[in-house]
Amino acid sequence: MNTTTKIAAVCLVLALGGCSTVSPSAYSYSTASQSEADFISTNYKAADQLLALAAPKLPKGAVVIMATLVNIDALENSSTLGRGVSEQITTRFSQAGYSMVEMKFRDSVYMKRNEGELMLTREISQLARTHNANAVIVGTYAEAGSAVFINLKVIDPTNNLVMAAMDYALPMTGDVRSLLGKRPQRF
Repeated sequence: MNTTTKIAAVCLVLALGGCSTVSPSAYSYSTASQSEADFISTNYKAADQLLALAAPKLPKGAVVIMATLVNIDALENSSTLGRGVSEQITTRFSQAGYSMVEMKFRDSVYMKRNEGELMLTREISQLARTHNANAVIVGTYAEAGSAVFINLKVIDPTNNLVMAAMDYALPMTGDVRSLLGKRPQRF
């Protein structure tokens, strides 16, 4: 295969993947381990559930901002896990037809070095107005012994009311421990 053919094949796969109606658990992650595939699939499934809950109040094509998930015990802190889950939720909303604002290129967001796009509650309305956003997705995570519990909310930035919310858990695998910045457990 020449380079042009390879690029065309990759573009076709990516385009078809974005239009897929296959459930997230049916996705094949050819380069991922089972643990990695489960992590992605779990986050995509959560995003799909949040999409279903938000859909009656948030039409496709709406402009949405995703904040970085933060640690419930220290709301000014996040982790690689919080940033990664936020990226996957953003990906899923984008695949579903929502216009996601890429916050890493914006100056008007409270950015804490190595933490991600953290939004202070008082700034949500202003930020949404600046970017004509119809909704903001915020979330927290709580670490426990065998799992990380995640809460996601779609917020109406005009009144700070919750349009949709959901909770789910990620098993505390070695990958999740690493994303939280934890050392592997020794037995």
